[in-house]
Amino acid sequence: MFTNSKYYFNRELSWLKFNQRVLLESVDKSNPLLERLRFIAITSSNLDEFFMIRVAGLRHQAINGIVKYDAAHMDAKAQLKAIDESVKRLVSMQYTYLHQVMDLCEQEGLTFVKPKELEVEAANWLRHYFEQNIYPVVTPLAVDSGHPFPFLANHTINAIVQITPKQKFADVSAKKSDDDEEKKVAILPIPSVLDRIIELPTKEKGQHRFVYLEDVITHYADEFFMGYDIEKTMIFRITRDADLEIDEEDAKDLLTEVEASLRRRRRGDAVRIEVSGTGEKDLLEFILESVELEEKDAYLIDGPLDLRMYFKFCDYPGDDRLRYEAFEPKRAIELKDTDSSNLFEVIKERDIFVHHPFESFTVVEKFIAQAATDPDVLAIKQTLYRVSGNSPIIAALIRAADNGKQVTVLMEVKARFDEENNIIMARRLEKAGCHVIYGLKGLKTHSKITMVVRRENDGIRRYVHLATGNYNGKTARMYTDCGIMTCNDEYGEDASRFFNLISGYSDPPVWNKLIVAPLNLREKIIEHIDEEIKWAEKGEDAYIIAKMNSLLDKAVIAKLYEASSKGVKIDLIIRGICTLRPGIEGVSDTITVRSVVGRFLEHHRIFYFRHGGNDNIFISSADWMPRNLNERVELMIPIEDRNHKVRIKGILDLYLADNQKAHIMKVDGSYRKVVAKENPISAQQVLMQEAIRGEHKETMTVIERLQPMFKVDE
Repeated sequence: MFTNSKYYFNRELSWLKFNQRVLLESVDKSNPLLERLRFIAITSSNLDEFFMIRVAGLRHQAINGIVKYDAAHMDAKAQLKAIDESVKRLVSMQYTYLHQVMDLCEQEGLTFVKPKELEVEAANWLRHYFEQNIYPVVTPLAVDSGHPFPFLANHTINAIVQITPKQKFADVSAKKSDDDEEKKVAILPIPSVLDRIIELPTKEKGQHRFVYLEDVITHYADEFFMGYDIEKTMIFRITRDADLEIDEEDAKDLLTEVEASLRRRRRGDAVRIEVSGTGEKDLLEFILESVELEEKDAYLIDGPLDLRMYFKFCDYPGDDRLRYEAFEPKRAIELKDTDSSNLFEVIKERDIFVHHPFESFTVVEKFIAQAATDPDVLAIKQTLYRVSGNSPIIAALIRAADNGKQVTVLMEVKARFDEENNIIMARRLEKAGCHVIYGLKGLKTHSKITMVVRRENDGIRRYVHLATGNYNGKTARMYTDCGIMTCNDEYGEDASRFFNLISGYSDPPVWNKLIVAPLNLREKIIEHIDEEIKWAEKGEDAYIIAKMNSLLDKAVIAKLYEASSKGVKIDLIIRGICTLRPGIEGVSDTITVRSVVGRFLEHHRIFYFRHGGNDNIFISSADWMPRNLNERVELMIPIEDRNHKVRIKGILDLYLADNQKAHIMKVDGSYRKVVAKENPISAQQVLMQEAIRGEHKETMTVIERLQPMFKVDE
């Protein structure tokens, strides 16, 4: 009953709706102006990855005649058609909002101009800048019988120009057919090594003017083709398939195979072309034929291409009033009155819960740094999925190896778009004497776990950090995540068994606390939903709250439908993809779905099952998606400390009360943004304020904990 395709949304269309929610932040007046522009850049970056991975995969299916239906009963061809229609609407909306934001930027003294609009003094400066900084870098590429169409790398911006010899162009008596024979085509690559946005000098205080690099190059394009006249110019950008094809079955060395796949990625098939403006039909047809795309794969863009360039512009110095007020993550609230110079002593007394980015990630880095230099520490074991380029954690692990400690690291070299950085880091660790595992055959290791083995007076003790987010200090300032530090023996035993499982040939053990994918995570989720169904059937209040990035596992969704049909109240907080359809009478009418999009990217996975008042709470590295439950090594961790359970439930209640940044899904899959004028509640804002005050209201209701904020506003 609950597997009928009419009860499910398509994952790709659901993701596009998420990206639309991100885009809507660009017209939210509560966001500072440059932050609104940043949301437009985020939307563009998201869309690039969507085409490189998701659209590319569907194209492969369609081209190869693979007929495979998703939960919504759509095959690849149907999905590609629906995606095309949805993306074109989204991009049109994106550029409408961009023009609105740029108009507001102009009112604030940040103006973008065309080279032809400049007065003499500014034009002379730009001419000199072009000759000194741009002209030497640009290499025009002829396209003819002796010069085949060049390979244009993924996401590079290029200008295609049609040129005609000056003398022939001037001969008005020549036949048109002869003119056509003399027309030539060339490519002008827009160098990615140069700044896309160039600031012009100005004497007017408070006013700043900018030009785009591609506009400068096309304005002076005739400098690259002496003896020719420019007839037509068109700016375009190609997106290529960037998914890795890794043959793990036949690979003798996974690291070498990933490196080879990275080289192939750079030459992936084209999947999209974007054209600035209305496009020149003959030039567009020429490019489409050259890169083996069809007209439907072309997107005509009303503005500049590749809006990711605004990430840097949004940090333009001196305009702090146009950005979020600076927020520096605070010391963990639970360490507020504690001497953390020896974290092991603190953790020995009690478990520690840390909530990022409101509380600083440095406590995690300090935990590993102290382990690296502590003479009583014997071993450090850790999984790493994404790490920053200059990671303090990598430095600490190297220092630990230098100090003679046993260091074992599973570095997931298949972490998408971080493969190259992870390979570099893995080699650094290996060179320092760490034992490095490069991932598991057929699986990605996405779990977040660190174990420190320490010799103490009463014997060996294991200290464990378990979390929802990556060991990445950079993203820990932008993503919401949480974790616990414990030396509980049962967690320590499980941690040892876990590392033995992934580093050797151990059979799956019997776990004390940890729930592990792909072994039993889906089954445990379903067990907990079943338990809630039993309480509902007894006439008791039954309640589930699930917060995650994405929900699309059909078996789990079908079980949620069953629970709803039995009267279980279910509140879902799903940032991104959600293929579950809420509000279906008799199927999902007790289910609500909301998505919170704000200053920080919602990333933690938290699950609450009321279980007759016993309040079972878990944090996890895994979303409820087939890939997480079937193809990844993931962890779900029970929270047992009473104070932590109360605190985490309070966080969930706060997100459910958010009436500023929450979008509520309707039965048709569309979303309605909730914006209350009275008693406004922004979960992220409240959590920032609590971190600044150095306190959290564990035992208060949401409204009670928000009273101080309301009084301040009054």
